[in-house]
Amino acid sequence: MTVSSVTNTTITSPVEKTATKTAADTQDRFMKLLIAQMKNQDPMNPMDNAQVTSQMAQIQTVTGVSTLDTSIKSLSSQFVQMQALQSVSLVGRDVSVEGNRLDMENGIGTGVFELGSPADAVKLEVLSPGGNVIDTVQLGAQGSGRHNFEWSGDKSDPAAKYNFRITATQGTAAVASIPYSFDKVIAVNTSGSKLQLQLQNAGLVDYGSIKTID
Repeated sequence: MTVSSVTNTTITSPVEKTATKTAADTQDRFMKLLIAQMKNQDPMNPMDNAQVTSQMAQIQTVTGVSTLDTSIKSLSSQFVQMQALQSVSLVGRDVSVEGNRLDMENGIGTGVFELGSPADAVKLEVLSPGGNVIDTVQLGAQGSGRHNFEWSGDKSDPAAKYNFRITATQGTAAVASIPYSFDKVIAVNTSGSKLQLQLQNAGLVDYGSIKTID
């Protein structure tokens, strides 16, 4: 049996190398300026220790901020990669995103809406592909928050794509509502700076726009 030896090696990323080089260059420029300043100072009014200490503290602050900025960028990149790995498990899952498309299956349409405050009257309108109202359903009083609904599509065309509209009121005052649509994740896109999901109906959307996962 052959046993391979493994050597522990510390690998420095290009980002870390660049940060180190930048910090070193900044310190080098500062020291050159400080030495030139001390050489050309007025002998009758030389710099005191407090001035030198203050300038040394400033360069340490600048170097620290530069290194911190690089560290944050590195952490952000690692976070996106971690999100990408986690989002792979979403492929094939049902999710909801902001939108007013009805999800039709076996003649039943489903959707979601969210109310900003309680409403004593909520009306659902089903819209044809051309934007015409083909059915109206009174959903009654609803509390604030998110609500699922189903619509019996007896008047629907199986090949058509339908949308919906929610109108909510409390007395005579309108209540704000946000429509959501169900969709299915079919792929994950990590080619850009943002993590995006390819949905079956909505297309490419940002990972952060996903509201619920079933």
